[in-house]
Formats: sequence, structure tokens, C-alpha cells
Amino acid sequence: MEELVALQKIDVQVEARDWKDALYKAGDLLVRSGDIEKEYIDHMIEAVEEYGPYIVIGKGFALGHAAPCEEVKNTAVSLINLKEGIEFGSRNDPVKVVMCLACRDKEAHMAYLQKIAARLMEENMVEKLGSCSSKEELYRLINKKEEEE
Repeated sequence: MEELVALQKIDVQVEARDWKDALYKAGDLLVRSGDIEKEYIDHMIEAVEEYGPYIVIGKGFALGHAAPCEEVKNTAVSLINLKEGIEFGSRNDPVKVVMCLACRDKEAHMAYLQKIAARLMEENMVEKLGSCSSKEELYRLINKKEEEE
């Protein structure tokens, strides 16, 4: 399988004060890599404030994203797991795993959503992602690297 999330766009055991802080920390990995501008993180937060916690797409998992926009320089994904679960106001709380998806266009957005959904459908995947204690472990799990080696 092709790489879904690059190692430099992963962090583990992240401490977050609340859901906004969790989105900032996941999004900041993409800011630091040059894939998005900070304003894209603001767009993600505004979307949740307007539409509610729709980004919590499964038990313990939030997929932060916003519509494709000029603040997205490259289509990219980041992934963090949280030291402590965070409340988003969803029936799937607490969230322990936060992924940030930034896409340049709707086609890329849909393609990435399909890849992400396929990975998350695997048995106990969110729990496994949430329990990783190193970036390398999380990288191997999300990218299915252990099976290829």
C-alpha cells in the first residue's frame, strides 16, 4: 500500500486542552511541512463550530478537514494520538485519534476519504492507533508497513 501518512506528519501521546487544541496540534504538523497555511486550521475549527462535531466519524476518531481552499498548498494528511481522550460533543467521544486531511480539490478529497475509510474499517484499528507509543509504531500501523517487511 502506498504511504497514507508520512512519518514527519505523525505525533504520539499529544497533550491537548480541548478539541480545538487537538485540531491545532494535528494541523500544525501540516503547517510545519509547508502543506497548509495556519488559516486552514481555523477553517476546520469554524466548520465544527458551525455544523457540530460531524468530524468525529467513529468511536474515538476525528477526521479534521475543511473544504478545499487556497490555504492548502499540497494535498496531505497528518495523524496524532492523544495522551488523554478529548470531548468533541459527539456520541463517539472521547476522541483519542485525530487525523487532519487537507486537499487541493474535491477529487483528491474523495480519494483520500476512501483510503482512510478502508484503513479504519479494519478490526480495532482506532484502538490500535490510539495506543501507539512511538511515531514509528503509528506510522507502520497506519501505512500497513509491518506486512510488507
